[in-house]
Amino acid sequence: MEQPRLLFCFLREHRMKAVETRILELRAELDEHNYRYHVLDEPSIPDVEYDRLFHELKALEAENPHLVTPDSPTQRVGSAALSAFTQVRHEMPMLSLGNAFEENDMLEFDRRVTEGLDLPAGDLFGAGSKVQYSCEPKLDGLAVSLLYRDGALVRGATRGDGTTGEDISVNVRTVRNIPLKLKGKGWPDVLEVRGEVFMSKAGFERLNASQLEIGGKTFANPRNAAAGSLRQLDSKITANRPLEFCCYGLGQTSAEIADTHIGVLETLKKWGMPVSHELKLANGVEECLDYYRDIGERRLTLSYEIDGVVFKVNNLAAQRELGFRAREPRWAIAHKFPAMEELTELLDVEFQVGRTGAVTPVARLKPVKVAGVMVANATLHNMDEVARLGLMIGDTVIIRRAGDVIPQVVQVVAERRPENARAVQVPQTCPVCGSHVERTQLIKRSKGKETVTEGAVYRCVGRLACGAQLKQAIIHYVSRRAMDIEGLGDKTIEQLVDEKLIGSPADLYKLKYEQIIDLEGFAEISSNKLLKAIAD
Repeated sequence: MEQPRLLFCFLREHRMKAVETRILELRAELDEHNYRYHVLDEPSIPDVEYDRLFHELKALEAENPHLVTPDSPTQRVGSAALSAFTQVRHEMPMLSLGNAFEENDMLEFDRRVTEGLDLPAGDLFGAGSKVQYSCEPKLDGLAVSLLYRDGALVRGATRGDGTTGEDISVNVRTVRNIPLKLKGKGWPDVLEVRGEVFMSKAGFERLNASQLEIGGKTFANPRNAAAGSLRQLDSKITANRPLEFCCYGLGQTSAEIADTHIGVLETLKKWGMPVSHELKLANGVEECLDYYRDIGERRLTLSYEIDGVVFKVNNLAAQRELGFRAREPRWAIAHKFPAMEELTELLDVEFQVGRTGAVTPVARLKPVKVAGVMVANATLHNMDEVARLGLMIGDTVIIRRAGDVIPQVVQVVAERRPENARAVQVPQTCPVCGSHVERTQLIKRSKGKETVTEGAVYRCVGRLACGAQLKQAIIHYVSRRAMDIEGLGDKTIEQLVDEKLIGSPADLYKLKYEQIIDLEGFAEISSNKLLKAIAD
């Protein structure tokens, strides 16, 4: 009997070693794929293969819970909810940066740096008497501190007031591109990495869409979404939010890892830390301004939101020489972009009529400059959005402009509501043609069954008798998606309808030369050209 028992023990031990080896292999493989995907932007396997490896590891750990370690990729899913965050004191304060808003502010910053370093000192910077600066986008997110001991992530904390933050360790572990264990070797025993947790524009849109589906809270902008997601007491919620991390420097460390700021970031990247793809070195303040202009032009095309550019003296010895003033470093500055959001007053809500007769609200605002453009109108989408915002005429509101999107009202500042604020009322008759406006409950069909969803659309019943619907119908008819009639623009169509020369798309083919040449902006050649385009 002894021999079979020994054989059984041997086989069991052999199997356990095989399982342990496979678990280590899977963790290493998943860590490598995470690094290639999140840091290098060079994924080497499709998502489906990554998922297969992840689920294999998850199953093995479920069968062998004693082999689960805190740095396993499976531990990003979140844990039990906390009752409150504990306070964390930063060994090295997380200071804010001074701001530059104009080019002259940057020139003044460079002058202070130059004087503080008693330049020329070409041998120090390798660029004559010009200071070398690192340049990187200022991500619009939440600043965090990540503490690693012996290469393992042991704590995550918010910036807080710069001296004391909140321990969000369980939450930062769920952020996919934060390494739970550093790659490679050579890292200090104690390494504090600092950076920004943010949400991409696409991730923000997905999150708000999913929140609307479940009737949850939506967010005004990606920054609020990132901050709200990272500070959830239930880390399982955080784990399901599309958060990302980008490191921008160091805090407390037990040893120096480079002699320049860019050298530090390049080393951190080798250890698995995501750094900005836009990181560059500038020789002198003029190159800093060139960088600012270049990224400013590309700002709206980036996949994430930025609110400026951070410039830092690249040489770390020079940083130490310059030191700090009050609560900000003398060797760094944030050159801010014009704000994408602004406060203004809602003067009125007017209603416009679309091609299908939908009557939609438009905010008329006290004019304000947003991202360099004067804004007086903003979309409100529909009355459901008005209700969601709790919007009243006279309110102080936050408006947002991003990309080519029409400015939109994203939030009401309820505490500033005046006593004479008025509710927004849908007109009973069409503001264009006077026809009746009817309310239609939105219907969602699912698997052959009709289910009424929350929300409704208001429509003018006038159809083509309504000038607004007629104009939009003809604009659609002549567009590239339909008949593609070149030279027949929106303004021309508006003139034709207003002059009662056309009452339907078919009337376009009845137009005469004498009618067109009398229109504003038309002469003999352009009139004949338009008639030919319609005929063709």
